[in-house]
Amino acid sequence: MNKWFLTILYLVVSVFLTRFIPFSSYFRNLDTMIHEFSHALVTLLVSGRVLRIELHADHSGVTYSMIPSSWGQLLVSMAGYVGASLFALLMFKLHSRQQQKLGLGLITGIALIMLLLYVHSGFGAYWLAGFIALNVFAFFVRPAFRNFYYLLLAFLSLEESAMGPFSLAMYAFEDSARAGDATNLQHYTGLPALVWSIGFTLFALWCATLALRIFSKEKGGRSASALSV
Repeated sequence: MNKWFLTILYLVVSVFLTRFIPFSSYFRNLDTMIHEFSHALVTLLVSGRVLRIELHADHSGVTYSMIPSSWGQLLVSMAGYVGASLFALLMFKLHSRQQQKLGLGLITGIALIMLLLYVHSGFGAYWLAGFIALNVFAFFVRPAFRNFYYLLLAFLSLEESAMGPFSLAMYAFEDSARAGDATNLQHYTGLPALVWSIGFTLFALWCATLALRIFSKEKGGRSASALSV
């Protein structure tokens, strides 16, 4: 069976099942945080200035910035969905190397930077403060609980990083003016927002396929080790 079809099937089932996990909606904002942080990071890399970032309770976010060049605006608009997909893949890579503490430290560091520098009020500030506290707690508890917590964040990030571009494609299909980053990219390049959103979706599915392959190999390797013992 086609590996992309299997990835889509797994993500659909995973999205359905994780809805039953208490407070899972709270942790889905991690993908939004990484998305907006990616915009901010690339803004700084192209010599721009980040004014502020907003994170909202409906899992949406906005990064307000000043970018001096059109090519810089292009890169910044691309960074959100691409960065979120790559970060979800990185979380699974770190897990396969038993580096959950490093992953939690990286996530917590990003949250702290955003809270100190860019998110100063509203839901986003409260969410970041609470998320940082939970991560610090998870950092020092038993490894089994920390591993469960880390995998919860990893799978929710993977789901959201794939579902976000898919929803964007739906918006672009209905009205290209409502497609957020894809609308901006249409303005800068002339390519339709739907094309950009489909591109983001395909990239997210590629990253998800790699992440799930890493996870399945890891589980298979552990099972083989247990049998050999």
